Amino acid sequence: MDFNLDEIKRQANQSINQGAVTPAYPLDLKEACKKLNEALASEILCILRYRHHQVVAKGINYPQVAAEFKEHAMNEEEHMLMLAERIDQLGGDPDMNPATIIERSATDYGTHSDLASMIREDLVAERISIEVYRHLIEWFGAGDPTTRRLLEGILADEEEHATDLADLLVSFESSSLLESDQISS
Repeated sequence: MDFNLDEIKRQANQSINQGAVTPAYPLDLKEACKKLNEALASEILCILRYRHHQVVAKGINYPQVAAEFKEHAMNEEEHMLMLAERIDQLGGDPDMNPATIIERSATDYGTHSDLASMIREDLVAERISIEVYRHLIEWFGAGDPTTRRLLEGILADEEEHATDLADLLVSFESSSLLESDQISS
């Protein structure tokens, strides 16, 4: 062993009220919690956008699309809770204040009401989230492998959401083209 076990034991006893955060935590805790709170705000906004889209989805394809929106909203809620719990473990306060969510979020709430535009809006938000999570994973890196793995799991879900939405958009646009061809014939 190339570490001093007696020193580790001493430090663990001194900072016992800090839970999982030990003196050896190499990252800036304030900055770590800030970054995670920004991701948390994006997840909350995504939940709201997906739930709104789920409720207002209309058209012949709406049951399939609404079900996809619902599933994604449920996944985003899981992400929200995981991020909030991790912020708490790091000694931070998970910021779920509705008044500041929009300014802290990397994604937008959205304004579209037609199905194709809603799908596109959600796909853009997922693509933004993918890039944000890639940057967060790099920032946490080897310094905080627990948070990095959490973020990697969320990233995998966001990539799956983006693929689902891209497939849905292609399918939706193809069926819309068929419908317009049949109407014009």
